[in-house]
Amino acid sequence: MPDALTLDARSEGDRFGLYAAGLIAVLVAIRLAAAAVAPLAFDETYYWLWSKHLAGGYLDHPPMVAVVIRLGTMLAGDTALGIRIVSVLLAVPATFAVWRSAAILIPDRRAGPTAALYFNSTLIVAVGTIVVTPDAPLIVAAAFVLLFLVKVLQTGQGAWWLAVGVAVGLALLSKYTTLFFGVSILIFLLFVPAQRRWLLTPWPYLGGIVAFALFAPVVIWNAGHDWASFAKQFGRAVVDDWTLRYLGEHLAAQFGLATPSIAVLGLMGLFAFARGEGAERPVRVLVGALFWPLTLYFLWHSLHARVEGNWTAPLFPAFVVAAAAAAHTVAWTGGWAMLARWSARLAVPVGLALTAVIYLQALFGLVPLGRVDPSARQLGAGWPALAAEIDAIRVREGAPVVMTETYAATGWLSFYLPSRPPVVQFHEGIRWVQEPPPDPALFRGPVLYVCLAECDFPNGVRARYAVFEELARLTRTRRGVPIETYAVYRLEGPKGAPIDR
Repeated sequence: MPDALTLDARSEGDRFGLYAAGLIAVLVAIRLAAAAVAPLAFDETYYWLWSKHLAGGYLDHPPMVAVVIRLGTMLAGDTALGIRIVSVLLAVPATFAVWRSAAILIPDRRAGPTAALYFNSTLIVAVGTIVVTPDAPLIVAAAFVLLFLVKVLQTGQGAWWLAVGVAVGLALLSKYTTLFFGVSILIFLLFVPAQRRWLLTPWPYLGGIVAFALFAPVVIWNAGHDWASFAKQFGRAVVDDWTLRYLGEHLAAQFGLATPSIAVLGLMGLFAFARGEGAERPVRVLVGALFWPLTLYFLWHSLHARVEGNWTAPLFPAFVVAAAAAAHTVAWTGGWAMLARWSARLAVPVGLALTAVIYLQALFGLVPLGRVDPSARQLGAGWPALAAEIDAIRVREGAPVVMTETYAATGWLSFYLPSRPPVVQFHEGIRWVQEPPPDPALFRGPVLYVCLAECDFPNGVRARYAVFEELARLTRTRRGVPIETYAVYRLEGPKGAPIDR
């Protein structure tokens, strides 16, 4: 029978679990509210346009982000909440997978809720699930890759490999970087002697077939479009020149996205695992295999090109499990013990405080910094008012269509123009192959062309039209502080094809 200390530990763990679940529910509700009112980033409006014409792939990414947005707009319409609602709610199953993984892997009843709280306190989840990118569904898939591998380890039942294949396939439908999961799984199988037996069974290979079957529409789309998406994304690995200018930026971004205390605990946990502490060997190898290969790739990538902060999203489920181990099962001594203790105490409060600051700045622009404020520049702060001015000019000029220079402006104008007229990008037709071509009749009269004020028309649009007249310069602002200025032109009389598609 369990002794009194064991019962007390269970009771304490159960109370902590209820507290964690309640807090996470509140955080998800806050995110939904923020998602409904925060201005949309240009990527979100771009992916929203994808969702109107679902395809097996797109130039920039596989199709999962478009599916997520399509499901959301079916629930809440073509609104900010509709675009974001499913992304926000996906944090719930991801949290479940992280919680269960840590609870199984780490021999402490507090490990599951701790990992779940840390997961939801990171900016990659607290902010990254509100701003819809391919990383939102990716982090969910990554969490279930972890959980299903944990179930393989726990149960020894081969059928769990099929679930691993489903999770990897869904991850591949989100982003190509999850090909690294194949490396992670191979490391897990080779470096845990008891798991090598799987290599002599059909189960891992059947899981691989399932993953590839799910990914097949992306391959088919690429085959039909000159491998455009593969070339664009895998071309990032080509090294033109070595530099250290991005390495510090990358490390600082990851430290901030994890939040400082959770970053410290996660790194301490990973290095404790590397020293053979904190968990049994299979656990240490599994967590390390899901973290280090992709981490090392991004470190290498940062030596020749920028690594966007959100690219590391699939690392976070394993990372917070390591952080939970550092908080609860590693026997730290000396200064390390104090560092671990204070990091554990501050992890959730610091994460929530940083999240609150970002939310307040993104929603209300408490400090009006203009263009230097990334929340104003990258989110659509000021776009509703700017779009209303542009639309008024369009109506005055009798232009049935708006043309742009970039996909960013195409997305923002498509969403924010009050009358929702057709908006087309002049060039880069590969971005829009999933859409039907615009009606040629739209270009028989005046066309409104919108670009940043400093645009120099490198795409040749100016030479394509007989009339190219500047009508206005309009500035999007937040609380009266300029963010960026756009020029509005009247085009008429196309010489040949009105757009390059």
